[in-house]
Order: sequence, then C-alpha cells, then structure tokens
Amino acid sequence: MATPITKAEARPAEVPRQVTILGSTGSVGCSTIDLIRRAPGAYAVEALTAHRNVEQLLAQAWELRPKLAVIADVGRYEALKQGLEGSGVAAAAGLEALVEAARRPVDWVMAAIVGAAGLAPTLSAVRSGCVVALANKETLVCAGNLMISEVVSHGATLLPVDSEHNAIFQVLDQERPEGVDHLILTASGGPFRTHSRDAMAEVTPEQAVAHPNWDMGAKISVDSATMMNKGLEVIEACHLFGFAEARIKVLVHPQSVIHSAVAYIDGSVLAQMGSPDMRTPIAHTLAWPARIAAPVEPLDLAAIGELTFETPDPERFPALRLARESLQGEASLPIVLNAANEVAVETFLSGDLGFLKIAELVERTMNRVPGCDPASLDEVIEIDGEARRAANDILRALG
Repeated sequence: MATPITKAEARPAEVPRQVTILGSTGSVGCSTIDLIRRAPGAYAVEALTAHRNVEQLLAQAWELRPKLAVIADVGRYEALKQGLEGSGVAAAAGLEALVEAARRPVDWVMAAIVGAAGLAPTLSAVRSGCVVALANKETLVCAGNLMISEVVSHGATLLPVDSEHNAIFQVLDQERPEGVDHLILTASGGPFRTHSRDAMAEVTPEQAVAHPNWDMGAKISVDSATMMNKGLEVIEACHLFGFAEARIKVLVHPQSVIHSAVAYIDGSVLAQMGSPDMRTPIAHTLAWPARIAAPVEPLDLAAIGELTFETPDPERFPALRLARESLQGEASLPIVLNAANEVAVETFLSGDLGFLKIAELVERTMNRVPGCDPASLDEVIEIDGEARRAANDILRALG
C-alpha cells in the first residue's frame, strides 16, 4: 500500500508553528482559527485567503496579523486593500495570488478551499514540501494520481482533515497493510435518510443544507444529503490509503459517533469515535504528531444509548453508485463527476433544479464527456471546464 502520509520532524515547543489557511472564512477555516486563537503563542499565521467574504477576511487579518491576506475575487481587492491600511498586512487578489500564498514557506497549510478552485493552490502548497492538512475533496477526486506523485517527489506530508479519512488515519496500521481486509467509511445518511423518492423530489435548498449532525457549508451539506459526499470520499480514500475501490465499504451510521473504521484480517475492527465536531480532526492535523486540546463536547456513550447502522440505499441515493462507477473507467471520469456535481448543486441551491435531478445531471454529463487520462494539472482543468460546459448544455436542454 503506497501512502502519502509521512512522519513530521520534532519541533521545539517554544517555537511557533508557521501556518497558512487557504479558505479561512469557510467552515473549516473558521474552526481552524478558533483552535489557533485558543493556543496563543503556539502558531504564527503567514497567510489567509478567502473567496469573496472581504468583511470576515479583514476581521481575521486584523486579529491574527498574517503577512498576507488574499481575496480570490479580484473585484474585491480595493475593499481588502483599504480595509487593511495600517495593519501591516499585505493585500492581494486573484488565482495567482492564491497560488503564491500557498507556496510561501511554512510548516503547515490548511487546504480548505471548496471545489475545483482549490486544485492549483493545494498543489502549490504540496510543492513547497510542507505539511498539508487536506480539507479539499476535489484535489484528490480530480487529480489524485498527480497529487500523490507530487507529494512523494517534494517530500510533503498529506494529512486528511475529513472526519472519515482522519478517523481511518488514526486507526490504520500503515506499517503492516497486509493485515488490513478493508476500510469502512461511515455516513450519517443526511437529512433525507428515511424519505421516499417522492418526498425527496420536493426537497428545498433550505431543507438540504440543514444537516442533522454536522455544521458544514451549503455545498458540502447538499453533497451529504445526496450522498455524493460519501462517493467523493471513496475516491479520496483510494488515493490516500492505496486501497482499491472494492476494499472500501460505506456504512450508514445516523448518530455520527463512529467516524470510520478499519477491518483487519483477524476479525478485529478498529474504529475512531468522537462527537461530531470538525475541530477534532482539524486539531489532530494542526498539532500532529502531537495532540492538543480541542473545545469539543465530550463523547458520552451512556447518554447516546445506542449506535445503529444500515447499508446505503442505491435507489434513493444513486450518487454513491456514480462515484464508484467513475473509478472503473478512464482517469478523467472522477473529474467529470465532480464538475457536473458542482454545477448541479449550485443550480439546485439557486432554486432552478430539483433535488433528484442532481444525480441525473451528473450521470448524463458522465455519459456525454469522452474519457481520457490527464497527465497534468492543465489537462485536469481543461476536462473540468469541458464537463461544466456539458452540464450547463444539458441544463438548458432540460429547460
């Protein structure tokens, strides 16, 4: 089993860890800042980046005083620059600035830019050879082979932030992979786990973003509701841990207490448990290989009472099937899957696409875009664009 996860060097406790947060105004970014705020003197922030939220980025920059703050939306550069006057924090905007921020020499980078927009900055961070805490699914979904190759060649360390992959990382015996039978990714089942197909057809964006257990952004919440989120995680796990798709199982676990597990050939199943709070896996990667305290609700199994499990329903949640199918074809298929899903979710959130049409649009796009084997990030981006155009063409045809 080839794994991109390597060992970090010991660091004197009195020396602050230099960190950069890509996507600092999102849910994961804000949780990361919350942990840094609670450990004064332990971390020094080099750069913060955001997509469009200038107001929150300004507040974070004034508090943490990074050397650089970047806004992806170039139309908001002047607001950022003016708002930082007197702070000593440099301002920049656009994709090139994001990539530059990611490549700055630091110890640790949180890669939390949502969607395919995070590809180039995350790759830039990897090429700097630092520890990259990966919260961007699309990096491995769209460019897994390329990313892992870059991690190895640049001596970087890739640590999973997704609660499921982080859980597997914590209980996987990486030194003896021959003893592993399969990996188990758990899924909450989302807010519509018990809904009929007819009821799901009437789901609104407001209902879809109201996850029963986790506090997440709108896009990830919708992916959880369709179970596309779990499909993307299957693809990620293949690249992160070097296991074939058939050796990665998915189990619906509504309580979200067991975050994932590893089944061994001797019948042992080791699981990582905890309250459903993203600050736990973030803290694990932020301090790794040490551990730090996180302000999460202690897990009280007696109060929970019972833990239940069920198999995913492929009829009501076809997105999981589509993700697995994407791993059976050309290397470009996961890119198409992801791009079409981003288009579909955005259209659903705007109120212009039905909930059940999300997976339908993804499948139709996968069937339309020819497959290939991309060899560079430019080719990945080209396929991503082609898939988005195809998905939008199908949307127009649907009326």
